[in-house]
Amino acid sequence: MNLRIKSQIYIIGAGLAGISIAKEIKLKGIFGRVVAFLDDDPQKIGMRINGIPILGPIDSALKHHMKHHSISPDEEALIAIPSGSRGQIRKIYDLLRKAGFVSTRIRILPGLSQILFGDAHLIQTREINPEDLLSRTPVKVSLKESLSYVRGKRVLVTGAGGSIGSELCRQLLSGGAERLYLFGHGENSIYGIDHELRLLQEEGVGEKATVVSVIGELQNRDYMFHIINRLRVDVIYHAAAYKHVPLMEENPVAALQNNVFGTKNLLDASVAADVKRFVMISTDKAVNPNSIYGVSKLLAEELVIRERHNGHRFIVVRFGNVLGSRGSILPLFKKQILKGGPITITHPETSRFFMTIPEASSLVLKAGGIDVDGDLLLLDMGEPLVIQELAEQMIRFYDFVPEKDIGIVYTGLRAGEKLTEKLWSDNETPEATEYPKIIRLKRNSYSNTDLDDVIDHLQPICYFQRNKSHLFRKRRELKKLLSKIIPSIQVSENEPEY
Repeated sequence: MNLRIKSQIYIIGAGLAGISIAKEIKLKGIFGRVVAFLDDDPQKIGMRINGIPILGPIDSALKHHMKHHSISPDEEALIAIPSGSRGQIRKIYDLLRKAGFVSTRIRILPGLSQILFGDAHLIQTREINPEDLLSRTPVKVSLKESLSYVRGKRVLVTGAGGSIGSELCRQLLSGGAERLYLFGHGENSIYGIDHELRLLQEEGVGEKATVVSVIGELQNRDYMFHIINRLRVDVIYHAAAYKHVPLMEENPVAALQNNVFGTKNLLDASVAADVKRFVMISTDKAVNPNSIYGVSKLLAEELVIRERHNGHRFIVVRFGNVLGSRGSILPLFKKQILKGGPITITHPETSRFFMTIPEASSLVLKAGGIDVDGDLLLLDMGEPLVIQELAEQMIRFYDFVPEKDIGIVYTGLRAGEKLTEKLWSDNETPEATEYPKIIRLKRNSYSNTDLDDVIDHLQPICYFQRNKSHLFRKRRELKKLLSKIIPSIQVSENEPEY
């Protein structure tokens, strides 16, 4: 939340959210003043709320404003329509831009899922970004109902400093948990989300859960057993993983150590400590994987799915890419655009399934609380987006013309990358559930090979064993082993030994 001091602020939307924001701006008294609401509701146009006029319709009001004076540097627009569709937000954004507001002076309130509990707050607003305009209209999830299963519970999020993990924490803040544990091995990212959650609580967002940061390493098995038992955790969301496909191709042992053995340590510790609910976040890269990252997540899926215990709910929630996550294409495209281009794309026909981070997180939280017959759930990702089209829209968002101002260069697929992704494999059957956007996948095991045997054979490659020291960190042996049980993995003749 970075409103400029003494701004002239126009709030788009004279509903409860907009009115709450206007009251807070007036109360704080340091961000300037709200000069008008803009709204399309004919019953509101012409009225005043706390002395602030409601102008409209939005299109006409902005054209009138533009006709009589240009937008000055101290004027800002704040879109306060949390129930608005993506198309509606995009239309309002285009109108504001035509009226003279630059993108850095246009702010937005997040979607309904993040402000369901109480009034909207100024601290929740942020600068508008491309993913607010580029994605489909998110599904609306009633988190007030969905999060009832965490009320009064102790909840732990692994990878809490990451894109999905931190959003899970923001939304969980309003779920009524007794304690919210932020688990991660990166102190800076954990500090960041810890600080943010405490600021949100100070400003009245969410409930009074006790927030506790826990710095730790999934790969430390003894520590995981110690900490999960000591914290007396009831619910775990496992969002921690190494995720960058080309980087994991270069560091396959690290991918298996973290994504497979780290998950196994957390699972075993959870079973020992009688954790009742365990939700692992997975990826479409686990479908017919040809990358080390995809294989690591497929193995992690199997580890979770096999843990079936009476009174326990251990599930996997799989989905595709999320817009704007760290290491994803939108932040990369932004950097490339702001340096003058070009944008790099692997292939003109490359496509991916996308969701926004808040939507994916809301559905994960919803999935974690439902009881359906199945351990592998899939989020309905809609239709895939062509990456080139996404790049062109990004270029236009920053007021440039594709191929004229900002070029596009095709680099070719890198190791482990696919032209297109699938959401389920041939041995998985999708079935509808009673819950919108949540699909159940029924599947056979990925292989006739015993999972424990696979783990046993991976162990001396990933961790030093004196009697098998010749296998330690041999990536060629690692891929050969994996290719025996997962045919989609290819071992190159030029595969380096280490």
